[in-house]
Amino acid sequence: MRIRIVDAFTDRPYTGNPAGVLLLDHDTFPEDGRLQSVALEVNHAETAFAHRLPEGGDADWALRWFTPVAEVAMCGHATLATAHVLRTTGAHTGPVRFATLSGVLIATPHEDGSLTLDFPTAPLTPVEVPDGVAEALGAEPLTTFDTGPNTGDLLIEVADEKTVRGLTPDHKALARHSERGIIATARAEDPSQGYDFVSRCFFPNLGIDEDPVTGSAHTALAPYWSERLGRPGLTGLQASPRSGLVRTELRGDRTRLTGHAVTVIEGELLA
Repeated sequence: MRIRIVDAFTDRPYTGNPAGVLLLDHDTFPEDGRLQSVALEVNHAETAFAHRLPEGGDADWALRWFTPVAEVAMCGHATLATAHVLRTTGAHTGPVRFATLSGVLIATPHEDGSLTLDFPTAPLTPVEVPDGVAEALGAEPLTTFDTGPNTGDLLIEVADEKTVRGLTPDHKALARHSERGIIATARAEDPSQGYDFVSRCFFPNLGIDEDPVTGSAHTALAPYWSERLGRPGLTGLQASPRSGLVRTELRGDRTRLTGHAVTVIEGELLA
């Protein structure tokens, strides 16, 4: 099988979030242990596995995502990376429908090379700040929300962009406070720089201390900031060391996530 490493939510190599992408030659997934072994070998935040589905159904391709240690129910950047590979290799043209653990997800290509993902909007539930979160994160939360079953994160707003950028959390301590991880966010200090809010995402429970650019987190960030800023369309900057931009558009119970992707490595899986 061909294996590709794709940088997602960026138009420049070696930035954004890298994902492994494997388009399978057969119409079923290998056993889970093999998928997990490949994902561990790739050792990026996510590795995506996809195979073609019969024509005439609700979806065109089946898609699963694995971190180095576990399968996840939703992943934005690896979905974007997979849609990018399908388009650039000619394996699929036009919008593509993926059958996933989070239902049917659609990726639509655009003439400028970007892709838009149609994902379920995360249901945000206000929660009390769990004891120890402020100390583990290294900042005092202003508000805290649970992001629901698809992601299982805590969304935490902190004082300002400078605080988000300066976080040095205790990852082991953070792992005790959510199913998947912590999304830290703040309003952009200067929106003229091309983004409306900033975030960083920490997922120690999935073997990812900090995820570079997290599409699925923006299904929670979009409704959160759209309500506060009064606009359905926003741009988020994930202020990790690799960094990346996610354009969001809130449409009720669906959120659209738009970004670019770049293939940086292509090879052959030998085992």
